[in-house]
Amino acid sequence: MANHKQALKRHRQSLKRRARNQHFKTIMKNTVKKAVAAKEAGDEAEKTAAIRTAESVIRHVASKGVIPKKRASRKISRLARHILST
Repeated sequence: MANHKQALKRHRQSLKRRARNQHFKTIMKNTVKKAVAAKEAGDEAEKTAAIRTAESVIRHVASKGVIPKKRASRKISRLARHILST
């Protein structure tokens, strides 16, 4: 454990950021799971709503800097291709 004032502050900040990032990643993963579950259920209206929600959440997480923007685009693209395929 660090003893200098600056190092202690950096450690506190990193713990806060880690908790925040984990929170956003969990939300993102859960919405993707709901979208995939909606595909399995077969309801078209629910499926389109779920993919729209998942895309929104993924873009939001990317805007916060939790994941890179290109990774978000790739995730959205792959999710849409997976869900909209027959």
